[in-house]
Amino acid sequence: MGSKIPESVLVVVHSADLQVLLLERADHPGYWQSVTGSKDSLDEPLTQTCRREVSEETGLDVAAYELTDWQLQNRYEIYAHWRHRYPPGITHNTEHVFGLRLPEPLPVRIAPREHLRYVWLPWEEAAQKCFSMSNAEAIRLLPTRSPAAAG
Repeated sequence: MGSKIPESVLVVVHSADLQVLLLERADHPGYWQSVTGSKDSLDEPLTQTCRREVSEETGLDVAAYELTDWQLQNRYEIYAHWRHRYPPGITHNTEHVFGLRLPEPLPVRIAPREHLRYVWLPWEEAAQKCFSMSNAEAIRLLPTRSPAAAG
């Protein structure tokens, strides 16, 4: 069994005009998602988890853009085929949702062991393409969470 911490971040990376970055999982081709990842330690601040995961998965420096904690948590059952990554008896994960606003869609450098490719899509299409219900729901909230919606 693994030692993965059952607390993670979901970072909806988006442009000012509400295009969303999606990444295709290398371990499950056809599964598209936003940047996600678990805390490295119990005391790692969630914003640090975001910085690390965004950097690892896209090459982007979070400090150069606007990271927002959406104050939204999802608790979900971990898929059985991924439970081996967690300590024995762990069946659920708590996911904290953040948004990362870029001025425009930018090229990213994916981690080939984690992802096969990336795509920028309008938020409605991105929500439809996600395999994770919580990820799709977070993307559907984007127009209410982004300053672009107010303008």
